[in-house]
Amino acid sequence: MMEISKTTPPEEQEAAGRGTFLKEVRCAVRFPLSLPVELTEDKAHETPAVTRNVSANGVLLELSGPIDVGEELDFHLRMPGSVLGTPQDVLVHCRGRVVRCSLSQSHYQAAATIDEYQFVEQ
Repeated sequence: MMEISKTTPPEEQEAAGRGTFLKEVRCAVRFPLSLPVELTEDKAHETPAVTRNVSANGVLLELSGPIDVGEELDFHLRMPGSVLGTPQDVLVHCRGRVVRCSLSQSHYQAAATIDEYQFVEQ
């Protein structure tokens, strides 16, 4: 069996064929944080959401409607100083893309990568 991760080239994934399995690779600790965010899918449209967990590599969002997998997102997170070990909360501007979206009970949950982030001066 061949183990496939995010870093396995597509041609190796195809060559592996039957008998392969996918292993989810997590490289960062997740923090169970419920933070309000505004997702900017395009310059004119913002969607309110709430985080369910946050890591350095991604975020799980809860929102009222579906969002397309592959959609690029811009959003801001106000990270609590108590979590970061700083005297004040820190505003972080993030850019990423949706990798999964599904209906969970009465809300949609979308997993998104955080491909870029920048600390915003306050």
